Amino acid sequence: MHDLIQRLDASTPADRDRAVDALRALAIGGVVLGHWLVTALVADSGTVRVASPLRHMPYLAPASWIFQTMAIFFLVGGQMAARSHASARARNTTYGRWLGTRMARLLRPVAAVTAVWILVAASMLALGAEVATVNTLAKLVWSPLWFLLVFAALTAATPLAARLHPGWPLAIVALVDLVRFGAGGPAWIGWVNVAAGWLVPYCLGAAWARDHLHGRTTGWALLLGGTAATAALVLWAGYPASMVGVPGARISNQSPPTLAAVAFGLAQCGAALLLLGPLRRTLSRPAAWAFVALANLSAMTIFLWHQTAMIAVTALGLLAGRALPGLHTVPDSPAWMFARLAWLPAFAVALLTCWAAFHAHEHRRHEEPGYRTTTPEQPQPR
Repeated sequence: MHDLIQRLDASTPADRDRAVDALRALAIGGVVLGHWLVTALVADSGTVRVASPLRHMPYLAPASWIFQTMAIFFLVGGQMAARSHASARARNTTYGRWLGTRMARLLRPVAAVTAVWILVAASMLALGAEVATVNTLAKLVWSPLWFLLVFAALTAATPLAARLHPGWPLAIVALVDLVRFGAGGPAWIGWVNVAAGWLVPYCLGAAWARDHLHGRTTGWALLLGGTAATAALVLWAGYPASMVGVPGARISNQSPPTLAAVAFGLAQCGAALLLLGPLRRTLSRPAAWAFVALANLSAMTIFLWHQTAMIAVTALGLLAGRALPGLHTVPDSPAWMFARLAWLPAFAVALLTCWAAFHAHEHRRHEEPGYRTTTPEQPQPR
């Protein structure tokens, strides 16, 4: 282990900003833990349905403020894509080649999870599983992939995002919500915010890449301003307090993103910028950096397979012949929450198994300026 830590530290370019990788790892970790904590698979009369503790225990909504970290992912993604594109232009690399490389890295691991779940769904149906159950499980695995489509589209638009002020997509989000909620406009117009809402942190990341964010000043302005705006929207404008979707809720802050979700994302981006200094100091230690580097090497695998890991543990739990607390029962009490916390290590072991089986689909050697992916077996020199 000591040799691995030292190799990872030695193979990292001296000019690499390790804090950026840490932010991406934190964002992916927040999504994984959030899904594991707010998604319950309830076994009921031979079928499986999805339930949320946030519907039965709305006072847990503040937990969603911790685990809804997608804005940070888009912030980091915009920063890294803008830097990469600028470097590619400096090397006279064509836009098509640059985009093709990034799309391959983003979408290659998706093929594996898609193939496996087509086979799983077909096998379940052939063995007589209820169609509703198969649909529930498949949606649970594939629905988080929406973000890949959005992220791919924003990546393709990086040259535009690099010149776009974040205030413009923010204004679009506000206008859409005004039409949708204030003027009784059609519900479909809200889906404009899927692009506009996530373009806000992505453009912030692109501005960060151009050194247009002024350190702690910008960080505090985003954190305080975003927090105040979110609080005002929740307290006085009727937006839900939960920053993740709740089954049966009249309004979701995420499907599609609302002004409250975007304001909350700005607060998160501000917090992320303020964390850069402490993270850089912490990650100067080889052991801490090794953990972050390994997490980033498998970020897509972790994201794509974490729901499968939870489903696998839940399915194996059915072999007990009874509903297990925190695994198959309705999430309607604090007891369920404590039981679910006890299941997290099992989910993690299952995810580690998925990682061992499928991480090779993410571990193709590639290199671009400012980001060298290495494997423990083949560290690249500085």
